[in-house]
Amino acid sequence: MSTEPSTPVLSEAVLSEAVLDAPVLDAPVLAAKVLTVSDGVVLGTRDDASGRALVAQLTGAGYSVVVHRVTADGVENVAAALREMCDGFAGLVVSTGGTGFAPRDQTPEGTREVIEREAPGLAEAMRLVNPLGRLSRGVAGIRGQAIICNTPGSPKGCVEQLGAVIDILPHAIRLLADAPTQH
Repeated sequence: MSTEPSTPVLSEAVLSEAVLDAPVLDAPVLAAKVLTVSDGVVLGTRDDASGRALVAQLTGAGYSVVVHRVTADGVENVAAALREMCDGFAGLVVSTGGTGFAPRDQTPEGTREVIEREAPGLAEAMRLVNPLGRLSRGVAGIRGQAIICNTPGSPKGCVEQLGAVIDILPHAIRLLADAPTQH
């Protein structure tokens, strides 16, 4: 008979909740940037409803949205904007638009040009939130200390997809910054 104390076994769900709910002492304010990718918004023929929806969602989740900008569709436009937004930045960069099947929908291709590591689990979870998510080609990945997530260009779609991962992103950002975490 063993005299060693037994260690309680936690289910994955309980362990996951413990990690997400664990307090982080002196946690920095989470910073975010929003990039709207749309020829129509750039030309002034379309309203940036999805960009505003993301800013509101992020602010409501406790993020400080420090930049909200617009760029035209196209691989080079998206890549250039993301480079500028990510370099020297620690936090979350969320793009909206350009993830569909139209010829100018090239946000994933522009994102792949700048990310150093993909985060496929984030993109997969984002697509699962709604049957229409299967039409999204969005990707997620890391550049420096920034996490980039592509979302659709519709206000409903972008909010739903970001909502699928917003609970885990603070932990991911802390890990990426090599900040103290409890896990």
